[in-house]
Amino acid sequence: MSKRQMNSFTIFHSLPVDEAATRAAVIGFLEEVRQYRQIGYIRELASVTHSYSQRYHGATHAIHKPTEQVALRNIDREAELRRKSELLDQAMGGLTVMQREVIERSYLAGEREYDFISCGEMGISDRTYRRIKASALKLLAIAMKLEVFVEPEERTATLSVHGVG
Repeated sequence: MSKRQMNSFTIFHSLPVDEAATRAAVIGFLEEVRQYRQIGYIRELASVTHSYSQRYHGATHAIHKPTEQVALRNIDREAELRRKSELLDQAMGGLTVMQREVIERSYLAGEREYDFISCGEMGISDRTYRRIKASALKLLAIAMKLEVFVEPEERTATLSVHGVG
């Protein structure tokens, strides 16, 4: 990685960013939002199985309400997915038109295409397409606070393995 690339991605924080893990986090986030936008949230159903055997419980005084717990999980998960979708919309607003189109085509479209087809339709080279996609993913990671930082001891171990430290 060149100095320019490292400095551009560590400019906001004192710790360096693990680019592979950050990219995976952003792609996972985009995939989750894509599925939510396409099919919505599929609610979990409560399963109640009655037992004909007598059950003896200890004196815990705990109340178990499985239907209520499932309903609360459904409400919380749907609200979380809606919030993630709104956060992505806000973050996408900070991208350029080309970056937005590349992210839409690569990750959010219903019928995802191969990159070489998308770059041909957009009239840009494959290398430019990949560069735009990489910069858009970095900006989305920063905007949505999905950066994964390298721990200091992990960083020194990596540097010493490569003969730098």
